[in-house]
Amino acid sequence: MDTVSGSFRQKTARGALVSSGAQVVSFILRTFSMVVLARLLLPKDFGLVGMVTSATGFIGLFRDAGLSLVTIQRDSITKEHVSMLFWVNLAVGCILAALSAAMAPALVAFYHEPSLFWMTVAIGTAFIFNGATAQHRALLQRNMRFLELALIDTVSSAISIVVGIIMAAAGCGYWALVGMIIGQAALSSCGTWLTGGWVPGVPRLLPGIGSMLRFGGTVSLNSVLAYLAYGTDKILLGRFWGAEMLGIYGRAYQLANLPTENLNSTLGLVAFPALSRLQNEPSRLRSYFLKGYTLFLSLSMPISMSIALFADDIVLVFLGPRWHEATAIFRLLAPTVMAFGLINPFSWLILATGQVQRSLRMALIITPVIIFGYALGLSRGPSGVAAGFSITMLLLIVPFLLWARHGTAITTRDIFRAAMIPLVSVGAAALPTIAAYGLFEQISPPFFRLLTSTSSFFAIYLLVLLFVMRQRSLFQGFLRQLGLWPLAGRTAVQGRSFQPDDQRTLPRSHLGDQPYSASKDSLQRR
Repeated sequence: MDTVSGSFRQKTARGALVSSGAQVVSFILRTFSMVVLARLLLPKDFGLVGMVTSATGFIGLFRDAGLSLVTIQRDSITKEHVSMLFWVNLAVGCILAALSAAMAPALVAFYHEPSLFWMTVAIGTAFIFNGATAQHRALLQRNMRFLELALIDTVSSAISIVVGIIMAAAGCGYWALVGMIIGQAALSSCGTWLTGGWVPGVPRLLPGIGSMLRFGGTVSLNSVLAYLAYGTDKILLGRFWGAEMLGIYGRAYQLANLPTENLNSTLGLVAFPALSRLQNEPSRLRSYFLKGYTLFLSLSMPISMSIALFADDIVLVFLGPRWHEATAIFRLLAPTVMAFGLINPFSWLILATGQVQRSLRMALIITPVIIFGYALGLSRGPSGVAAGFSITMLLLIVPFLLWARHGTAITTRDIFRAAMIPLVSVGAAALPTIAAYGLFEQISPPFFRLLTSTSSFFAIYLLVLLFVMRQRSLFQGFLRQLGLWPLAGRTAVQGRSFQPDDQRTLPRSHLGDQPYSASKDSLQRR
């Protein structure tokens, strides 16, 4: 029993390590591209592409129709079902590409920017590549083949960034950003097909397809609401304040959200299939989620605080002196980033347990509230929108968490404890950092000042977190599963080792070793 359970833990932990490494590389690549392109292109170039992606991003929510999650979340699924889902995804991708071309004239009229027409048509072709890849990626993720996924994403991202930088240096302007978008989708599609080795069969209507499509449709509708909640700010700024102001806001938002977004993608890629396999074992599900949640918050909260503390130097170093207007926006978004860190991991839990209807109801209530916050600050421009966004997100944290954990084995006390440990540690690290700010200001150039101040902040934070708040066992347990910590002397401080609470054997189908199972369960909707 311990062997099977241990195998599952090691798969999960090693998957997290691989995904973390890939996301670190992705973060470096995206940061590098942001730094270089911010100096090669104008704010208006980013704003024009932002106008297009705000629209194509909306229809892009349907690019896999939620069906990749179906393939990952189901206990068992047959080859025939996956093949049918593939053809549905491909058809959806072609339809979305056609819709992008059809809405190009409307975007030109709405924003009064003729250059948007061919940009919209070109970016729309990426949907075809996405549709042709959705099920192949889902199968790799279901089987926990995270190394292959990491290599595909890293290589395709690196090549597309190089292409974009070359185009920008050659004077292609906003087309450099368009080339990056299309190149990323095309390269990722080719790599996934070559790696997966799976060729879909002919489409056939099968029992159980209806329930899968309903699940996927609900997920897509939830994504639409999430997009409206977190994308309306850019649409409003583009329409009422123009491409330049949108470009400044967009760069500040990306710079603020990039670390937490990468972190969420890293752990979510591993957590979702792992939690899906534990959905019928509440105690183990609670154990795995809380440890992952605590780990996530321990990494995301200091990022949020560093945005607030070091906004001036971060913008100066990463974007350059001509982006100084983004500094105030960047700092105002710090509470939003913290709120994302607190609430986003619960999407792993809700979707892994098949609670898509609850997720939809939550989105229906939250979305109008967030849009109202944007509207209140719109008259003050990008800074007003950022302030309205952060205030609204802070007000939504408690009701969201209480609603998300309802009906699960997770208690309000669990959430409070998981959040307070890194929150207290961050506060303890921020106080001496603020006190020493006058000393940091004397350091020059800005890069070394930023390096010194952030290193001091994170060093104090880690000391408080690991020793004062006694979180060493959590990280030691996680590293032990990766084989990066000695096995002797397993410790458990306050019950927070990385060992799951329940040691019962998991059925082999839960391990993700086999992508398909022809059991009757594959035709049943839980």
